[in-house]
Amino acid sequence: MTKFTQEDLLQYLYKETSQHKTAAINAALETDWNLRDSLEVLSSAQKNLEEINLSPRDETLNKILQHISKKEGQLHSH
Repeated sequence: MTKFTQEDLLQYLYKETSQHKTAAINAALETDWNLRDSLEVLSSAQKNLEEINLSPRDETLNKILQHISKKEGQLHSH
């Protein structure tokens, strides 16, 4: 029986495994409950990551825009 790593399972989740490895993981998932549990944990984490909406705070954006404005002013004054 082949031992699969978390990296193997992540590649499997993101459909980055070869056809041979995908078939081997599918076969192992039918009988290996620990592997199935590991895949479920990674799959759940994947779904949670996809739901995270990251964006900078308004304060950060304003500071960036102020910095750009200042730099543009310096370029035009020379």
